[in-house]
Amino acid sequence: MTPSSPPPLTVNLQERSYVIEFGAGLGEPIAARVRALQSEGRRLAVVTDSHVAVKQRKALRESFGNLPIKVVAAGENSKTLAVFGSLLDFFAAEKLDRASVVFAVGGGVIGDLTGFAAASYLRGIDYYQVPTSLLAMVDSSVGGKTGINLKAGKNLAGAFHQPRGVYVDTALLRTLPRSEFAAGMAEVIKSGLLADVKLFEELERTPAAPGDSRLAGIVRRCCEIKAQVVEADERELAPEGGRALLNLGHTFGHAIERVAGYGTYLHGEGVAIGLCAAAMLSRELGLITSTDEARVKKAVSAHRLPVRLRKPLKAEGLMAAAAADKKARAGQRRFVVLTRLGVAETRSDVPAELAEACFRAVGAK
Repeated sequence: MTPSSPPPLTVNLQERSYVIEFGAGLGEPIAARVRALQSEGRRLAVVTDSHVAVKQRKALRESFGNLPIKVVAAGENSKTLAVFGSLLDFFAAEKLDRASVVFAVGGGVIGDLTGFAAASYLRGIDYYQVPTSLLAMVDSSVGGKTGINLKAGKNLAGAFHQPRGVYVDTALLRTLPRSEFAAGMAEVIKSGLLADVKLFEELERTPAAPGDSRLAGIVRRCCEIKAQVVEADERELAPEGGRALLNLGHTFGHAIERVAGYGTYLHGEGVAIGLCAAAMLSRELGLITSTDEARVKKAVSAHRLPVRLRKPLKAEGLMAAAAADKKARAGQRRFVVLTRLGVAETRSDVPAELAEACFRAVGAK
């Protein structure tokens, strides 16, 4: 841990518990972990994407030395059965065994993809998350959800497989494109709306930006919020609320990503539009005021995120995609709504015409 970094955070899941380390420069702690694992005689491998392999070449070398590395194409289009299979083949070619360990170094796509491959290979091997995007740091690297996309929808194949540890190195954000930083802020805003109205109000007053001195603390707070939810409902089994609450804005957002074509919108951009749709839904249900709805939209826009579709998408297709979302129960669309800013609940009784009206409000036709 670097001197000014936030303290580590433990995700308490009994024998699956692990620690999230925070800092601006965690290359040596990661290298120390690699050496410790090697001293135990364990085979190691790394998975990353084509962007990280170039932009973080020095960091990769300093942390992982000459470990075998698999580089996949950057972007959502790599979360496929074909790429998933290529990772399994890579593990086998490197003669990884049940004691072996994989490091996922990249954004949410790499974490989801590598985690699912680690969960599947030899019925499960250990892996560590080294998130390189803001979105992955505050959300996807924590909680053990792994998966890939199918033609029918996003993240429909996957497994719960907790990492052995997470290294959140905010120094890696220095090379992050502005659009990717903004996409990560959608999940930060979501965290505030879900469980910390003071965080939301702080972002309202002063939008976060790359290089922000508050960033490390904001990231840790988001991880803390997610860890608390995951600890209470690790496998999203609660009939209402629970881990499903983390999907605020996602039923709308996932549908947008799928219908537009994966890669057209960054995940955080889809979530951002979804948050605006969810705020409208909450207001239409009489749960929040029109002022609250406007505050959500303004906060999203202030972080350089879209509040509407760039091009119209068919409402019929979006509704079908929402019905196929993995959060749906018994064919019913399940939405997360705000009962007030900072508090949310799940609802499966949303009239179809109201959900469609919310899609139309953000630019569907």
